[in-house]
Amino acid sequence: MAQRLKQEDYDVVVVGGGAAGIAAAVSAAKNGAKTLLVEAGPMIGGEMLSGLPIDGCLSTRGEWVVGGVAKEVFAECEAMGGYVGAFYDWRTIWVVCVDPEIMKLAVMNVVRRNGVNLLLYTFAEDVVVQDGRVTGVVLLNKSQRTLVTARGFIDCSGDGDLACLAGAPHEMGGEDGPLQPVSLVFRMSGVDIDRLMTFVAENPDNVAVAENPYYADISREEQLRRLVAQGYPKVFFVAKGPLIRDAIAAGDLHATALIGIGPVSMKRREIYCNTTRIANVDATRTDKLSQALPNLMDQVWMCSSFLTKRVPGFQNAQFSGIAPRIGIRETRRIIGDYILTFDDVINARKREDGVAKGAHHVDIHGAGTQQLRQPIKDGGSYDIPLGSLIARDLKNVLLAGRCLSATREAHGSARVMGTCMAMGQAVGTAAALASAANGVADVRSIPVATVRARLKEQGAVVDGTH
Repeated sequence: MAQRLKQEDYDVVVVGGGAAGIAAAVSAAKNGAKTLLVEAGPMIGGEMLSGLPIDGCLSTRGEWVVGGVAKEVFAECEAMGGYVGAFYDWRTIWVVCVDPEIMKLAVMNVVRRNGVNLLLYTFAEDVVVQDGRVTGVVLLNKSQRTLVTARGFIDCSGDGDLACLAGAPHEMGGEDGPLQPVSLVFRMSGVDIDRLMTFVAENPDNVAVAENPYYADISREEQLRRLVAQGYPKVFFVAKGPLIRDAIAAGDLHATALIGIGPVSMKRREIYCNTTRIANVDATRTDKLSQALPNLMDQVWMCSSFLTKRVPGFQNAQFSGIAPRIGIRETRRIIGDYILTFDDVINARKREDGVAKGAHHVDIHGAGTQQLRQPIKDGGSYDIPLGSLIARDLKNVLLAGRCLSATREAHGSARVMGTCMAMGQAVGTAAALASAANGVADVRSIPVATVRARLKEQGAVVDGTH
């Protein structure tokens, strides 16, 4: 006998519990909406738990361009001893480094404190659409299938799953089919930081510095000196340098564009390492993504062994951890009311309808040693309009995170975690305001000025930057 669906009702449902989803759910709840956050995995936080720095929170100038919920999460990390700090990498970007183990606790504390309802181990299986409006989403978990109705839905799935189920058009990858590599971040503890940074100072050909025109008046030598003087192990070893080039040629390291290293705990002398990569994996296909994991793990072990054998400062270091999930840079981009463009990004375009800011350079990884990086004009930031966060032809589906409406080049900037949190806060706020105003209204009926005003009241940055 067929089992009747359970049914529950909310004001706002957020699908996806990564950086964007956390910010969306928290901001919706802050603005009075009864909010459900749905996460397919066992824990919320997404790539914020990987050890990677939170990029995109500050411009190259050092101006904070993301606030609100992101600042609340960082404050929680700091209170628990897990905030390392914000500093310039003397390559292209400012980064915010955190302890991923503390971040696991911090994001949960913030979500709980703001009254968000949470469902883990739960997939959005199907949607109900009537006249361009999603009226419900069918959730699947071990309990049973549940129909959840709501006034507004926010797709923070990364892959645009909810919007696609509802019929939203999308794009994927480049014109000739490439997809940015998937990666798996790992960590090493017990690093002799002084010895590592001495090696960096004495071997400048291995290191990426002085790549941003905003600091062109500072010599490469001086930028390298400042990088070392910071005292933080924040280093990008590049493929064109002899360290990586010779290791790849000798078969001691997989083909990679970089070995990115940065601090996650100064007390444990622990660093993250971002280097693994397998290009052109369609991460919307579970079989393909699953097949990538063993190879990524092989790359992790190869690189950790290479570091201990060949890089000063790592001789007594220990492999200490691995990200809880494969990092996915690129899958679907949902088509929205507006498509954020490459020119918008690199020219630091400001807009009256902007509801979030991005500041990360255009960053598109390719196969092997390939990577495109292009900075933003004058070290500034650009505005993301609300139209890039509204799914075209749907009245109540908002987007945040790497499934936003953007060209591939613009997406290469906006996909980073800090920018994802800014987008999340914007759409969470917009969804809550729309629900409160009229539960059946098109989200477009809420004036952007109203959304911007509320965002500013709650600490988000929507203007006043270069």
